[in-house]
Amino acid sequence: MKNSYYNDASLSEVHESVDIGSHKNKWRKIFAFFGPAYLISVGYMDPGNWATDLAGGSKFGYSLIWVLLMSNLMALLLQSLSARLGIVRKRDLAQANRETYPPFINFLLYLLAEIAIAATDLAELLGMAIGIYLLTGLPLIWGVSITLLDTFLLLFLQRLGMRTMEAFIIGLVAVVGFSFLAQIIMAKPDLGEVAGGLAPFLPEGEALYIAIGIIGATVMPHNLYLHSALVQTRKIKKTGSGIRQALKWNFIDSAIALNIAFLVNAAILVLAATVFFKTGRTEVAEIQEAHQLLAPLLGSELAPILFAIALIAAGQSSTVTGTLAGQIVMEGYLRLRINPMIRRLLTRLIAILPAFFVILLYGEEEVNNLLILSQVALSMQLGFAVIPLIHFVSDKQTMGAFAIKPLVQVAAWLIAAILVFLNTHLVIGEISSFFAESGSLFWKIVVVIAAALFGILLLYATFYPIFSRRRKRKAASIHLHAELRPLEELARPVYKKVAVALDFSNNDEKILRYALGQGNQETEYLLIHIVESPSARLMGKESQDYETLRDEEQMEYYQKQLKEKGLQVTGRLGFKNRKKELARIIKEEKADILVIGAHGHTILKDWIYGETINSLRHELKLPVLIVDL
Repeated sequence: MKNSYYNDASLSEVHESVDIGSHKNKWRKIFAFFGPAYLISVGYMDPGNWATDLAGGSKFGYSLIWVLLMSNLMALLLQSLSARLGIVRKRDLAQANRETYPPFINFLLYLLAEIAIAATDLAELLGMAIGIYLLTGLPLIWGVSITLLDTFLLLFLQRLGMRTMEAFIIGLVAVVGFSFLAQIIMAKPDLGEVAGGLAPFLPEGEALYIAIGIIGATVMPHNLYLHSALVQTRKIKKTGSGIRQALKWNFIDSAIALNIAFLVNAAILVLAATVFFKTGRTEVAEIQEAHQLLAPLLGSELAPILFAIALIAAGQSSTVTGTLAGQIVMEGYLRLRINPMIRRLLTRLIAILPAFFVILLYGEEEVNNLLILSQVALSMQLGFAVIPLIHFVSDKQTMGAFAIKPLVQVAAWLIAAILVFLNTHLVIGEISSFFAESGSLFWKIVVVIAAALFGILLLYATFYPIFSRRRKRKAASIHLHAELRPLEELARPVYKKVAVALDFSNNDEKILRYALGQGNQETEYLLIHIVESPSARLMGKESQDYETLRDEEQMEYYQKQLKEKGLQVTGRLGFKNRKKELARIIKEEKADILVIGAHGHTILKDWIYGETINSLRHELKLPVLIVDL
């Protein structure tokens, strides 16, 4: 149940910290919208994308540039949907999932999101470590260790404010962009041949696999969580015109930022095509090898230095946004807010430990395999972010007039299908390689079971919102031609004890008014609240965390106020499972009726809370008054 003491605003430290209305000048107001998409764009040019771009350019020249453009257009649509969710509903993707899916499914979605963020952080960490090695010659294992220090950079940037953080990221993006611009000028590609790469054409051989890798590595799951939260850092008018203005300028912001990311990725591919493909070095796919060959092939010692600097800048900018995404996911799914330093250290350690031990045990030559593994892990999570997002922004009940149009829905679902198919194809390819190389029957069985469970969860996430809407419509259907029945003598029931389920929010006053309407001067009112903090779920009534203590304080305060009005009141706190605890307490207290609230404004919430209420009715066999919230 919702706790009013928990600040439910996404990224609450910077929520609505940029006041659009404070700027009187038109251009200042417009530029105040710009910023969030640039933090998003770094995820599209992080070190994880470099390998596919290098491989595509060195093996097939300029012919796969159109794949980059197509994947960029896909990303633009999905990121605009993510921004729309945050602007219209004031919810980030993690919060919207928590409010829609059942708790167990939410927990699984949370774990998958954390895995995606850890995989992203691993790619960024390895990219920075490789960049440090290429620039200074420092061994990778030391470079990996050094990246732990950037934890403090993020904390420093957060203290300086959102606009300063955005300026820092834009500066790093500029470093990457100018580094590759300089290298492109040195390489002197044939612009006519480059333009020819925009025509859709897929060479034979390995081109399909690399194209899948380029598309699969483009849309990052954590970016969809991040964008829906970052747009809420802007304080806009909550009117129709204010929302439309925010949607317009955020789309323009996204288009500019993602096109910059496209140009950077295209520059990497063009550089590889000009320097390697044109000279017959078609097997260059690793970052270190590309760096070593730039100087002799371009005839400049500056080119590999710029390459390494760009790699470090890309990794550093991506790691900042990855940490923000981790904060959004944890707070959105679990409603758990921890110290930013601890959160950053946990995220970084989860990425550092596998990199550290792989390098220590197997050597630096395995780093590229680890980089590929991180991209496969990301590919597997993508559907669990994209599919719920499309459901949310298509729902007229929650989005109102700002729900996406049918044509946009078709385009979005087509993109989702393509991405899921391509990523599934990529994962199946990796699994097939594992089966061919591994002789362990046990691990083969584990992989098959995990893949089956993964597929079932993806189908559940896809169809759950659809079936929930249908069930709601069926429950609301009107049965015509029913037999006319006379009313017998009606006697008003007298309730000696009224149980009231409270969520310690602004809804409580309305629920209590209805509860008081069911009793008289002799009635006793039983106030019930279920504590659902993570520690309370684990430890039950033994939990003494902040949320539990505040809930106890709030319960005592409610009782005091009602007793001052001459009412008989008792209060009970429950822990862990909401339905089981409500049923247990009501049975123990022998209440005559239950008064409970339900969110009737959205079909999804109504169905979810309805399931709770229905199970209570079957369990308790007593009247239940449902108050529409």
